[in-house]
Amino acid sequence: MPDAVLLWFRCDLRLNDHAGVAEAVRSGQPIIPLYIQDDHFAARPMGAASRWWLNRSLTSLEAALRDHGSRLIIRQGDTKDILNQLILKNKIKTVICSRTFEPKCELFDAKFAQSETIEFKGFNTHLLADPADIRTGSDGPYKVFTPFFRALQAKGHLEGRSFSLPNKKWIAPDKWPHSQTIDSLGLYPKIPPSGKDWSQGFEQWTPGEQGAHDRLQHFIEHGLKDYAEGRDRPDLDLTSHLSPHLRFGEISPHRILYDLERAVSGHAGLRQGCEKFKAELAWRDFCFGILNQQPDLHQVNFKPQFDDMPWEYNDRAFKAWCRGETGYSLVDAGMRELWRTGIMHNRVRMVCASFLVKHLMIDWRKGEQWFWDTLLDADPANNPANWQWVAGSGADASPFFRIFNPITQAEKFDPDGHYRRENIAGFPELKKPRTSKAKRKFEDDLFDFLGHKPDDEAAGNMIVDHGQARQRALDAYAGLRKGD
Repeated sequence: MPDAVLLWFRCDLRLNDHAGVAEAVRSGQPIIPLYIQDDHFAARPMGAASRWWLNRSLTSLEAALRDHGSRLIIRQGDTKDILNQLILKNKIKTVICSRTFEPKCELFDAKFAQSETIEFKGFNTHLLADPADIRTGSDGPYKVFTPFFRALQAKGHLEGRSFSLPNKKWIAPDKWPHSQTIDSLGLYPKIPPSGKDWSQGFEQWTPGEQGAHDRLQHFIEHGLKDYAEGRDRPDLDLTSHLSPHLRFGEISPHRILYDLERAVSGHAGLRQGCEKFKAELAWRDFCFGILNQQPDLHQVNFKPQFDDMPWEYNDRAFKAWCRGETGYSLVDAGMRELWRTGIMHNRVRMVCASFLVKHLMIDWRKGEQWFWDTLLDADPANNPANWQWVAGSGADASPFFRIFNPITQAEKFDPDGHYRRENIAGFPELKKPRTSKAKRKFEDDLFDFLGHKPDDEAAGNMIVDHGQARQRALDAYAGLRKGD
């Protein structure tokens, strides 16, 4: 058998628009596609919800490979040992993979690439740009988003591009290595004795490359036009829902931009939404740049002065937040949406995170870990970077003294209660048309349901009073600044 190419899939579970896959096919050599499940390869094991998605995504990738006469070799265990065994037994001279841009993985790749007997090729198929290529004028990493965005744009990284698989036959090895089954990886959540499978709500999703492209097309047709104006409204279906697909590399950010720009070329009214979405994709890259500056971003404050923040350790309050039982309807709706669907609207994520950190004064790391375990799109860079942004301890962060009022946030972004009604059983309904009489009836029903008026900050069943909590957070921050 001629020398084989090991095509190692990691955070890039697709075949199209993938430089590494194209390189392997063009080589004309036998290709052995591989996925390794190793909980110790990255900085921390994947959360439970993400593991559910991974199972489905691997199944989709395996089917796509079989359509090309290939297959996906599945192994579980130590990454280095598995690679060495496969290389030794299968005449492998080249290893091709997609770079994850996670610091621990990057160190592994750099060391592995030093081998004198193996050619190691790592491609960027995951981000708009390699974080190392976007530097300040003084050759340092960016810590503020706006100049980072400008640099990304100036270097042409915000331009869409796409390419399909080479029209060339995949060469299979004479003998396939042994493979485990995907089910043997144990990725699905264990069903508790109660028999209630908390992942049932995830079935609304379609993981995999085709699901990603279908989701993008839906966004272009139904959300993009009003995205710039309405993206903060959880009661409107205007966001892309592409984050889990991006997290697992089922679609590339450049392919997203390519399709968006094609849509805009035929419809100028989509331009504003397209430009705003570009900024969101750029923020994703910015977070990976921050992760590479602080590899322990999920554990360590980016701004060390926050190490002295007097967090409280109130387990009862934390559990109430997790369960969506705080008494603040928007927070509770968001936390219940998260548990039910594995996702949460971005505006509501900010409100829920701010509430935990500033109303309850609970360490952001507790909330970050909960999101890590329950979000389908839990990302090693975005999740901790966004939590630190809310907490004020991160790069280009929201000031700690910016404290969301969850009541006014609900009134502004879910004015008719549609989002809250969808996620909280029994939430009152506002009848249409929205007359002043109907509005008063809605507020009366809301009072009966919550036990307080929407604008009543001293409500009896709220876990904490907004005004008092706000002052406590400001006092804690003032004490922190005095210690600088």
